[in-house]
Amino acid sequence: MRPLSLVAPLALSVILAGCASEPVMQDGIRVNDPFERQNRRVHAFNKAFDERVVAPVARLASPGDGASDSPGAMDLVINAGSNLSLPGKVVNSVMQGRPEPAIKNFFRFAVNTTLGIGGLFDPAGRDFGLPEQDTDFGETLAVWGVPEGVYLELPILGPSTQRDAVGKVVDLAIDPLNHVLHRDGAWAAFGLRVASKAGDRARFGETVDSVLQGSADSYAQLRLIYLMHRRHELNEEGTEIDPYAETADDAIDPYAE
Repeated sequence: MRPLSLVAPLALSVILAGCASEPVMQDGIRVNDPFERQNRRVHAFNKAFDERVVAPVARLASPGDGASDSPGAMDLVINAGSNLSLPGKVVNSVMQGRPEPAIKNFFRFAVNTTLGIGGLFDPAGRDFGLPEQDTDFGETLAVWGVPEGVYLELPILGPSTQRDAVGKVVDLAIDPLNHVLHRDGAWAAFGLRVASKAGDRARFGETVDSVLQGSADSYAQLRLIYLMHRRHELNEEGTEIDPYAETADDAIDPYAE
């Protein structure tokens, strides 16, 4: 099956579903959440899963604290997982008609895969001024004019929208590594990318805990943070937040891809 043959029907379903309900306002942010009851059930599961599984594993595998120039073991895993995501980002940038980030991510992947020993190290960013240009198929759909649809909380994956949920599926389908690696290699690459998320969870542990465990209504708080952050990334609705802020309320999406 051709991955791109899935795009049109999936995008159409997002458009139709996105028009099915009236949004409400939360702290000045438009929220379209007709499935709130079901989403809250999923959120309760995700919160318990994070508390009992993800957080303990992340603490055990905590990355280096930055006090040394030598990266810790989890830092290497994070680097490798991030490097493996770059070919898919190149494809998305091309589909968005944005050659500059596509070229930068291509050369970043080439440099880190070779000089960085399979992406364990980051000479592209450190020595060549090639930071990662983040994107995904959810952003590609946004560039193509597909609305975000309703808010969803996905099991394990966390906050999303219909558009971004479609994007996660298509990102797996169009990832070039899935088509050039044999099955075991593809699964190993996927496992590294999943493991790198544990490192991200450890890096932002206090922030994530403050949202999930310290909020009076962690579901509403996480929903607000995700929508603000995502719309800021996509330049939608002119949300004025700092994506590099250190506080949970301003920036962090604990389940971001």
